Amino acid sequence: MDCKDAASCWKLIMSDISGNRGMLSVIEKFARENTAPATVVFGTSGWRGEIGTDYTFNNVRVVTSAIIEMFRAEEGPVMEAMGVSGFEEIKKRGVIVGHDNRFLGPDFAMEVIGLLQREGIKTWYAGEAPTPEFSAGIEMLKAACSINLTPSHNPANYAGFKFNPADGGPAGSEITEKIEEISNRMMKEAVVIEAVKPERVDRVDLTALYLDYIKERKTIDIERIKEFITQTDCVVCVDNVHGSTRGKMQRILGESSKIIYLRTEDDFLFGGVAPEPSEKNMAGVEKVLRESSARFRLGVIMDPDGDRIRYSDGVMQIPMNYFGAMAFHFLRVHKKISGVVAKSVGTSNFVNAIAEKLGVAVKETKVGFKNFRPYLLRTSPERAIVAFEESDGISGYNHTLEKDALFGLLLAIEMMAVTGKNLSDYLGDIMNEFGHFYPDRAGISVDRSLVGEPLIRKLSVIREHYSKGSTLIIGGTQRTVRDMITVDGTKLVFDDGSWLMIRPSGTEPKVRFYIEARTEQGKKAVFETAERLTKEALGMV
Repeated sequence: MDCKDAASCWKLIMSDISGNRGMLSVIEKFARENTAPATVVFGTSGWRGEIGTDYTFNNVRVVTSAIIEMFRAEEGPVMEAMGVSGFEEIKKRGVIVGHDNRFLGPDFAMEVIGLLQREGIKTWYAGEAPTPEFSAGIEMLKAACSINLTPSHNPANYAGFKFNPADGGPAGSEITEKIEEISNRMMKEAVVIEAVKPERVDRVDLTALYLDYIKERKTIDIERIKEFITQTDCVVCVDNVHGSTRGKMQRILGESSKIIYLRTEDDFLFGGVAPEPSEKNMAGVEKVLRESSARFRLGVIMDPDGDRIRYSDGVMQIPMNYFGAMAFHFLRVHKKISGVVAKSVGTSNFVNAIAEKLGVAVKETKVGFKNFRPYLLRTSPERAIVAFEESDGISGYNHTLEKDALFGLLLAIEMMAVTGKNLSDYLGDIMNEFGHFYPDRAGISVDRSLVGEPLIRKLSVIREHYSKGSTLIIGGTQRTVRDMITVDGTKLVFDDGSWLMIRPSGTEPKVRFYIEARTEQGKKAVFETAERLTKEALGMV
C-alpha cells in the first residue's frame, strides 16, 4: 500500500494489525527520512510523538543536541536542578540511555549515545528497561542523568523521551523548559543533524542494580516475599502487556510455578490494545485468578515502561485510589514507618480518613508525580511513607522518586504475607474501620479555542461562587463546602466527606472531573453536580 505519510500508514496498521504488521518497514522509512521539524513539549512525563511523523531520527537528534547545549551552557538554576556542578562533572558521571519495547527503540538509543559520546560524555546502554530501574540505576551508579526512550502507556504508534536528573526523579520545569526552548529554536531553524555512530556500547544491567537498591533501602523485605511464595498456597499473575517489565520479577524473586506471566513475547503493536493498566485490560489476569483455587490470589497489570500498576485478587479490582491508602496503612501500622502521606489532589480522600485517625499529615500536590519530589528525597524533613496518584502510580519511603510498578507488586505480596489476607479482605477491614469512599473520574469536551488560559479563567468563577461555608444541592440533599483546595483546579470538599474537583486538561480541549462519594449510588449525583458547575462557569447552560 502507498502511504503519503507516517500518520496515514499508522492508521492502516492499527485498523488491521495482523494483516498490516509488515507496514512497520514503511514507518521505519518515514522515521529515517522525514526531517520535518516538530514542536517539542515535555509534559508531566517527557516528550511524546508519533513514530515517523514528529518522533523521527532527526528530531531525536535535535532534542539530544539541545540537551548537550543545555549541559554546555552550565546555567546555575539548570545545574542545581540536575544536581551537578557543571559540564565536566556530567561528562565524568555519565548518562544512562535505554528504551522500552517500542518499535525502533534500540536504533533511537544508538542515535542518542553517538551524539553524547562525541562530546566526551560517558554513556551506559541499558537496553530494554522499565522507568524505575533507570531511577535506581542513576543513584547506584552515581550517574549524572538518564535518557529513557519511552512514551509510557501511550498506544503503539507513539515513542517518547524521558529525562531524569541525578536524584533519579522526573525532570523539573527548570530542566524541561530549557530543553523545550533550545529544541524548538533548533526546530524553527529546520536543523538537520547528521547521525554519529557510537564508538563503543558499554552495557549496564539495571535489573541487578535495582535488586541491590531494593535490598539496600529495606522498605521491601524480599526474603519475606520469597518465603511466602514458597511456603503458602498462592498464585500471582503478572500481565506485562509485552512491556519492559517482562523478565524482571523472575530476576528479583526467582522462577516459581506459582507466578504466572502473561504477554511476555515481543509485540510492537501490543495486540492492538492501548497498553495501559485499565479495568478492561485486566481480563486475562482475572481469568487466571478465577480458575485458581489457591488461598492467596494476586493479579496485576503493568504498563510498558513499568511505572503504572493495577491490582485484582479475583474478588475485586483494586485501583490505586484504594491501594495507595492500603499501602499507607500497611507501612505505618505493620512496618512502623513514620512520615507524611503525599498524594495528588485528584486522589481519593480514603487515605485522608486513615491518616487523620493515625495522626499523620497529608500533603496534596498538583497532578504529576514530579510534584512528590520534596517528600521523597532522603534529605526531606517531611518524608513520605507513601506517595501515590489516582492514575496508577506509586512509590514509598526510602524508594525512587519515580513511580514504580515493580515496587507496587512487591509491596502487595509482602502485604499478603504479613497480614495473612487477600487484598480485598484487607481493604474491607480498613474500610470498616475508617469509612467507605467511592472515587471516580470523567470529563467533558469544550471548544478547542478555550484550551489554556481562557479555560482556566472561565473555570475560576467556581471558586468565587462556592467558597468555604457556602451550600449547594447534591442529589436532593443540601451540602456545605467544608474546604476548598486550589493547588490544581478547584476541589470542593463537602461536610459528609464527599468531594468534586474540576480542572482543565493541559493538553486537550477537555475539562476533567474527579469525584468521590460516600456510597456507590451517590457517585452519579456528584458527577452531575461537577458537570453542572462546569457548564455554568463556561456559559453552556
